[in-house]
Amino acid sequence: MNNIYNIEIENRDGKKIPLKKYKSKVMLIVNTATGCGFTPQYEGLESLYKKYHDKGLEILDFPCNQFGHQAPGTDDEIHDFCTAKYKTTFDQMKKIDVNGEEESSLYKYLKDNSPTEYINGTKNKLAMKAIKKLSKTCKNKNDIVWNFTKFLVDKDGNVVMRVSPIEKPEVMEEKIIGLLNK
Repeated sequence: MNNIYNIEIENRDGKKIPLKKYKSKVMLIVNTATGCGFTPQYEGLESLYKKYHDKGLEILDFPCNQFGHQAPGTDDEIHDFCTAKYKTTFDQMKKIDVNGEEESSLYKYLKDNSPTEYINGTKNKLAMKAIKKLSKTCKNKNDIVWNFTKFLVDKDGNVVMRVSPIEKPEVMEEKIIGLLNK
């Protein structure tokens, strides 16, 4: 698959959505979990969404239970938690796998077409090495290590940034602004 816009995803109600719906938008795609130490990143995601959605930013949230079983609920339970606790308003999709035999075609594409993961500083790199040891599904070089790995996709469908789970969504703000202004 050589184009992200050829991929279909499912919303939390099971409705198929072609990613071409988001053509000419900047997409921030993230695998999430409701019981993770990184779960408070929903606040940063919602802040970015509120600031930039009207300018063309879309956030696609894919709950994933592959890392420490930290997203155990149903799609509706996860959605209810996020909207109640973090007041999220961006699109939340059906729970998926991001690694392994059942990985979604979107995540295969993202991993195969993204630049090196952004992670700032020795402390964060060491923390992610420790987290990687906990991951039972991270077996290949480009695999997702943990919840809240973030991918930034430009208006033409190019994966321009992959951000480590330990980094807050706000580290992408300058890049998002630049992509929206292109």
